[in-house]
Amino acid sequence: MAEKLDLETLEAWLWDSANIMRGHIDSSDFKNYIFGLLFLKRANDQFFEEAKIAAEQEGISLEEAIEDEDFHRFYIPESAWWSNITKKTENIGQAIDQAFSAIEEANPALEGVMTTVHFGDSEKLPDVLLARLLNHFNKYSLANSDLENPDILGNAYEYLIREFADAGGKKGGEFYTPKEVVQLLVQLIKPEAGNSIYDPTCGSGGMLIESAKYIAKNGGMIGEFVDCTLKGQEKNLGTWAICKINMIVHNFKDSDIRKGDTLGSPKHIVNGELETFDRVIANPPFSLKKWWEAAEADLQTDAKGKPIAPKYNQVVSDEYGRFKYGIPPRGYGDFAFLQHMISVLKQSGKMGIILPHGVLFRGSSEGKIRKGILKDDLIEAIIGLPEKLFYNTGIPACIIIINKSKPKHLKNRVIFIDASKEYKEGKNQNTLTPENISKIVNAYDAIENIDKFMRIVDMREIEENDYNLNIARYIDTSEEEEIVDIEAVLGRIKELEAKEKEIDSKLDGYLRELGFM
Repeated sequence: MAEKLDLETLEAWLWDSANIMRGHIDSSDFKNYIFGLLFLKRANDQFFEEAKIAAEQEGISLEEAIEDEDFHRFYIPESAWWSNITKKTENIGQAIDQAFSAIEEANPALEGVMTTVHFGDSEKLPDVLLARLLNHFNKYSLANSDLENPDILGNAYEYLIREFADAGGKKGGEFYTPKEVVQLLVQLIKPEAGNSIYDPTCGSGGMLIESAKYIAKNGGMIGEFVDCTLKGQEKNLGTWAICKINMIVHNFKDSDIRKGDTLGSPKHIVNGELETFDRVIANPPFSLKKWWEAAEADLQTDAKGKPIAPKYNQVVSDEYGRFKYGIPPRGYGDFAFLQHMISVLKQSGKMGIILPHGVLFRGSSEGKIRKGILKDDLIEAIIGLPEKLFYNTGIPACIIIINKSKPKHLKNRVIFIDASKEYKEGKNQNTLTPENISKIVNAYDAIENIDKFMRIVDMREIEENDYNLNIARYIDTSEEEEIVDIEAVLGRIKELEAKEKEIDSKLDGYLRELGFM
């Protein structure tokens, strides 16, 4: 009996596929092609395994089981069979593109997912390269029965996403938040069994999946499935497709990931109103410029048909009333995302968002928005993070926890945590260790002041600071200066001077004896 594929072997095998592509296309594009082929191979292997199981259980022929769509999670038409594609010796890219189109046509749930990337460009992806890739992917079966356990495919997918983010540097931050930061945020908002969880800028889906894992770890399972619903929206088409596949390989088949700009066109709507959720979690793009453009759907145009931009601090319309605390400035979209998330949070819900430190103290319209949110007593905690945690920026960020139903002992109070020194230093990027995460979460849960690390602040003090939330105003992290005893220092100086004279006198004596004086 052949050994089953383990996680270490699977990860190394998949990463080697990226090495085959080096020198042919930009490394930031590797992920789109690798993830597409990974899904195609997995879908094929599992399709035929499902047919084999159905034939044995139902007492029918293998051909009948292959043709019956009821036996399959995803139906794979014959034109998309892996065995047929690998027989191709020319126009391989076109054959792969046609296979993806056929799969989408047969599976409405995959519409737009497979065809976001195109293999048909023979200059970029010549037949000889694609033949090598297909041969490489042919090495192992990805059917459940050939895996050490079905979960390793999802783990390997996460590994690839992380590796591609590392390789992509700044571009990696566009679709991936470091796992340790995600774990911290999830442990702070503590999703529960039965929760609906939503990420308006979901990227590759890491925050949603980590939330589900947290629920599973804490007993939230119904049979083989995690007891929660996962919903998200992603603007970048390629990243949206990666997220959709990520949900599939993690077996979250009922997840609802929409594509589009969340600020301009939120997709999770029920009866004309924004859908609300138990937990909302996100790492939006920091200080997004021109965030308002998608929201200005009804711009007037001049005589030449060119849109006439509205006045600086004005959005043409927001039919969902998300910006009740004010319109954020055009150069900073942070409070637009924050207010959107507040709008979709249930009254009993809790949310966590990662934003740049500037949101804590910037004035003007942002100051007014911050004041309104504080006066409504929605902010439960502010956690200052270390610098250089993220791929796309070295600046320190913060976590803001919003709780619409704060416990009585936190009413009109805000938890401040200065975790800026809680990290493991890296060459290009710092990381949070499990110990760092535990220290932050344990302090937050205990709700007790910790010198130079955590403090619970009354709203009166925040009001006195003109609603400025700069952590340094509330937590003194300065080191105490050593008290200098001037008299003792002067006495020590005199002692040293006396010793110096004694040494000089001895040195003069030695020089005289040697005839130098």
